[in-house]
Amino acid sequence: MMDKVERKVEVFIREHGMIESDDVVIAGVSGGADSVCLLFVLWGLKEKLGFKLRVCHVNHGLRGAEADADEAYVKSLCEKLSVPCRFFHEDVESFAKKWKQSPEEAGRTVRRNAFEAMCREDGGTKIATAHHQGDNAETVLWNMARGTGLKGLRGIRPVEGRCIRPLLALTREETERFLQEKGVRWCEDATNAQDGYTRNRIRHNILPVLAEQVNPQVARHLEELSRQAGEVWDYLERGTDRAWERCVSVCDSDGKTPAHEKDARMRDGCSLYIEENTFREEMPAVQKQLLKRCLSLVRGREQDIGSVHVASLSELFTKQTGRSLNLPGKVTARKMYGGVSLSREEQCKSSIPAEDILLAVPGTVVWPGADEGGKRWRITCRFLENADFGQAEEFPQKSYTKWIDYDIIKYGLSARTRQSGDYFIVDESGSRQKLKAFFINEKVPQEERKRMLLIADGEHIVWIPGRRMSRAYHISSTTKKILEINITEE
Repeated sequence: MMDKVERKVEVFIREHGMIESDDVVIAGVSGGADSVCLLFVLWGLKEKLGFKLRVCHVNHGLRGAEADADEAYVKSLCEKLSVPCRFFHEDVESFAKKWKQSPEEAGRTVRRNAFEAMCREDGGTKIATAHHQGDNAETVLWNMARGTGLKGLRGIRPVEGRCIRPLLALTREETERFLQEKGVRWCEDATNAQDGYTRNRIRHNILPVLAEQVNPQVARHLEELSRQAGEVWDYLERGTDRAWERCVSVCDSDGKTPAHEKDARMRDGCSLYIEENTFREEMPAVQKQLLKRCLSLVRGREQDIGSVHVASLSELFTKQTGRSLNLPGKVTARKMYGGVSLSREEQCKSSIPAEDILLAVPGTVVWPGADEGGKRWRITCRFLENADFGQAEEFPQKSYTKWIDYDIIKYGLSARTRQSGDYFIVDESGSRQKLKAFFINEKVPQEERKRMLLIADGEHIVWIPGRRMSRAYHISSTTKKILEINITEE
C-alpha cells in the first residue's frame, strides 16, 4: 500500500509535470533527513512513474571524519536499494578562495558541477533536490530581507529547467516522520545547528518566533505566497513577451533592422531599439520588466542589474535626443529620435563621450571625462558604520570626499556633466538654485562648465566636487545609512 507521503509527492510531481516516463532522475543525497526522504520516496515511485533513479553524493572536504561517515551511510543505503550512485570529492574551501566565493556559494557550485557531470556521463535528464516547504519559507524571508521584487517572492520553484524539487509538497516535520515510521535513520550535519550561515539564523531564530508568536502555519502561508507570486510572475512574463513584439527591434551593426526578433544570446554586433510611443502604452510593471530583459540580453546576463539601473534607463526616455547612459557590463543606452537604443560598448561607433555613469554603491567606477584627453576621475563609494555624523562638517567645502544621507537618494547616483533643468538645494528650508545660476554667480568659465564633473540624483545635483554639495543630502543624527564618496584623479 502506498504511503501517504508518497501519494502527496506523486500528486505534486504530476501537477507540475516534473517527471516523464523514461526520464533518468539524478537525486542529490547528502545523508540528511530531507535527502534520505527524497531517495526513499523516488525509489517508491520509480516503477509507477516509469523513470530510472541515480544518486549523486558530494563530499565537500569540510567536516573530516563526519563527512566520510555520511558518504559511507549513503553508499550503504544505495546498495540496499540497488540504486546506482556516484561519489564526488571536492575541496570546497580551496574552491571558495580561488573563485572568491563564500563557502555556501562554493558548495552550491561544486554540487551543480557534479549534477551536470552525471547528466552528461550517466544520461541524466532531471536533477532532483530535497528542498521542502521550510526551505522555501526561509528563502522567501531571506529574499525579502535582502530586498527583492516579485521574482524573489517566488522562492524556490518546483521546476526550473531540468531541476525538480518534489519535496516542496512536504514540511520538514513530514520528511522526518516519514523516515521514523519506516525505521530509517539519517545523518545529522553538525553545521546545521550553528548560526554561522544566514539561512541557519533564519531557520533557528526567525521562523520559530513567527510560528510561536504570530501564526503556527507561517511556513505554509509563505509557501502559498510564493506560489501566488509565481503565478503573477508568469502572467507578467507573458505581458513582457507581447511588449517585446510591439516595442523592441534587433538592429544589425550595419543599421538594418530585421523583423522583431527575440534571441537569448544577442548576435555579435547587434543592438536593441525600444520604440518610445508603444513603450509608453505599456503598464509600468511591464515597462520595468521589458527594460530589465533588454539590458540583460545586451549585457549577456541578469546578475547585478538592479532597480536603480532600470529606473535610470526609464528616465532616459524623458531626455533630449543624443543623451546617453553607461550601464553595467559595458552597455551604453542612448536616447534616439523616437526611442532608446542599447548596445555593448565595443559595438558603439559614435565618438560622442558617454555622459552618464551610474556609480557602483558600494564600489569604484572611473569617469572618463567629457573632453578628449581630459581628466579621468576614480569615484569610490562605501557605506560607513558607527560613524559620527559631526565629522562630516569637518570636511572642507572644496574637499573631494563627502558623506551623504543615502536614504535621500531617489533615482540613483550618477557621474555626469550638466543637463538642462539641473538644480541643488542651498539651505535647510529647501530653497532651490539652478545649476546655471550657480555657475554664473561663481563666474565659472563656459568651457569649464561643459566638462565639469557632477554627482547627480536625476536632475538634483548632489555634489559639485571641489565646490559645494546640495543641502538636501547632508547627514544628521537621524541618518541611517551614510555613504562616503571619494574622488581622486586617475
